[in-house]
Amino acid sequence: ILGSKSLKNFCVTWIIVCVALGVVLPCQLLLRNQDQSTVIERSNNSLDMIEMSGFICGYISCVFYLGSRFPQLYKNFRRRSTEGTSYLLFALAMMGNCTYGLSLVLKMPATASFRTLYFLHHLPWLIGSFGVLFLDIFVTAQFILYRQHEARQSGVVALEVEPLLVNEEAA
Repeated sequence: ILGSKSLKNFCVTWIIVCVALGVVLPCQLLLRNQDQSTVIERSNNSLDMIEMSGFICGYISCVFYLGSRFPQLYKNFRRRSTEGTSYLLFALAMMGNCTYGLSLVLKMPATASFRTLYFLHHLPWLIGSFGVLFLDIFVTAQFILYRQHEARQSGVVALEVEPLLVNEEAA
């Protein structure tokens, strides 16, 4: 899909971003903890740098997580086959995403005033887990659809391989 040079550039860029976030976020956390005594108490509705960085990472994660399924879906669609793809991987990922998403939903606060804030704070992870679960349903449909297609094709191939004059040798 992507040329090897652009894929390499993308991977290098992604590694630089991850390393930068891995350095910046802990430094921000350390600075915040050191300045805790001088910081004026902030309101519950405002976001500080650490929380905003967490949301940004969450949405970036969501985009990449959702995007991870499209190459496999497209490849299966183009080949009309799921050969070489492990359904167990997708089945276990579906179970993991389902239980993770449900854990976020079941931990929702009882009071209505906190529910909206909780939902907004966990939205990227809810979209990621339930979105990938939704895409994995399409992968499951491909496994079912293409298995039937492959079974029909394998039957046709077996007939074409058999010799035409089977009974002539006995005569």
